[in-house]
Amino acid sequence: MDDETRMSRRATLARFGGLVLAAAGAGGWAATASDGATDAESGSTGPTAVSTGVVSCVLAPEQTQGPYYVPGDKVRRNITEGKQGVPLLLRLSVVDVSTCRAIRGAAVDVWHCDAGGVYSETSVQGTQSLTFLRGIQKTDAKGVATFQTIYPGWYQGRTVHVHVKVALSGNVVHTGQLYFQDRLTDAVYTRSPYNRRPGRTTRNATDSIFRNGGSRSLLSLTRSGKGYVGTIVMGVHR
Repeated sequence: MDDETRMSRRATLARFGGLVLAAAGAGGWAATASDGATDAESGSTGPTAVSTGVVSCVLAPEQTQGPYYVPGDKVRRNITEGKQGVPLLLRLSVVDVSTCRAIRGAAVDVWHCDAGGVYSETSVQGTQSLTFLRGIQKTDAKGVATFQTIYPGWYQGRTVHVHVKVALSGNVVHTGQLYFQDRLTDAVYTRSPYNRRPGRTTRNATDSIFRNGGSRSLLSLTRSGKGYVGTIVMGVHR
């Protein structure tokens, strides 16, 4: 099946071995290496690395999936569908929290709004037939799922964020949201098309969901050409 083919919910479930994305799973974790490199990238793995402090696993809170989750997203890396915005490459790592070893084949589902604060596939915003900025990828041998997208916009009452779910063997093991440093968002929003909507209403500190552990779900961002690469490591229970 071509990765760009729209799959029904049943086809999606079959492809990922009974993926049940509507359920909330066990707690998600953020894993980091003491030298700044992730365990999946550094080669320091296993219980010894954890016990010696080379790799530390920090509990990251589960967060609401929000009102705009839709099951049966496309399996694809590029989720932009021509939407304009600052390029953003997401590299989302999934590791076993018991060992900090990379997990291959985890299904990672992401979705977020466009530069104007609009989500696809929602009757509330009249976008039922559109599928932009949504997609699923399986993690590779290094435990990394990669998405080509754009920096999200904002909407009333919420800080800037990306929704994420992680599933293993048919079970959702993490439902969360990924965030951005306000200073970086301020800089990005001086650029087109974001600067057409000045006056962002909600920042991280005043967002009711971010306040419940969002600081532990901040993406690490580095500049890449005209855009950014955002990374985070999510440790989960198998």
